Order: sequence, then C-alpha cells, then structure tokens
Amino acid sequence: MIISARTHQIKKKQQDVVRFLEANKIEFEEVDITMSEEQRQWMYKNIPPEKKPAQGNPLPPQIFNGDRYCGDYDSFFESKESNTVYSFLGLKSRLPSKTES
Repeated sequence: MIISARTHQIKKKQQDVVRFLEANKIEFEEVDITMSEEQRQWMYKNIPPEKKPAQGNPLPPQIFNGDRYCGDYDSFFESKESNTVYSFLGLKSRLPSKTES
C-alpha cells in the first residue's frame, strides 16, 4: 500500500481538529467527502471564493458551523495558537468555572 505524503498530512490535520473538538467537548459531525459526491460539492460550493485556492479544489479539513464557513486547517491552527478558537468556530467562549482553584 502506498499513501502519499499529502494524504498523510491531510489525515494528520483532520485528527488534530477532531482531537481538539473532543477534548473541549464541542459537538461536531465529521463528514468524509471522499465517500459522498454530494457532500464534496456542497463543501466546494459553500467555501467563499476568496478562500479558494487559485488552482484546484480546497483540501480538507474545511470547517463549517452549520452552513457558516469557519475556515481551513491553517485558520483553525492560527485561532488555536491565539486562543480564539471559539470565536473562529462561531461559538460562545467557555469561561473557567469559579469553583476551580
């Protein structure tokens, strides 16, 4: 079996997003666009033109909150690094509990 480096990188990025969402108990639905042409076309259609690459199609992971496009992995990573992921995802920030010491 041969797995391209590009495929491996995509899978690693997808796993990074999923791990973050699970660790923060954020509900999500993972969609495998390789299994559904309808889902793939929906994703391509709902990514804003200014966010699409000059050539080819946008690569997964692409992140949506319902029909709202949030961004690609690089945008997700940047928001994670700047501690603005909840805003990136269009969610209310979770404040630490006052009972935690």
